[in-house]
Amino acid sequence: MKLTLHMLDTPSPIRRILTGLDSNGRSIIESDGPSPAQKVVPERPGYRITDLWRTLPGDGLSAADSIAKHSGVLPPPGGTVVRIIEWPPEPQDPMELRRLMDATFKSMFPDAHRDVQSGEHPGMHQTNTIDYAIVLEGEVLAIMEEGETLMKAGDVLIQRGTSHAWANRSGKPVKVAFILVDTVR
Repeated sequence: MKLTLHMLDTPSPIRRILTGLDSNGRSIIESDGPSPAQKVVPERPGYRITDLWRTLPGDGLSAADSIAKHSGVLPPPGGTVVRIIEWPPEPQDPMELRRLMDATFKSMFPDAHRDVQSGEHPGMHQTNTIDYAIVLEGEVLAIMEEGETLMKAGDVLIQRGTSHAWANRSGKPVKVAFILVDTVR
């Protein structure tokens, strides 16, 4: 089966607008343009992660921009990360889907805990974080170990440290914003 991937043409970068204060303490736009932290998986055309901002414990409102130093799925210990993930429809061939998931987790999310049981979606993983997932465009299935639900633009899922996977079976690209909050234990 051949999928039409609408996002194979390089999509426009996510615009990130960062505010700050000038030398007189007045609010300004510090920067306005693409995030310095955009990543792709070569084996998965149309898949792109744009990390936008992260916080570290003790960061004040004027903390330096450190998003370009971020790696993996998890936020820094005691911190947060904001990202947008765009991905094309998943293939119907289970072996190809597994190959794509393995490539994605190996290159992007080596810190995610994966223990995929027989019959589970190969993207099943767990993070010990509170995640707010907000669908911006398209549709995506949120898959749990028991059950799943279809999310559409405007829907929000609050993921509380549970095993989960995402499946795009819509035939069209999807774009989801994620805010991950480390739960200091």
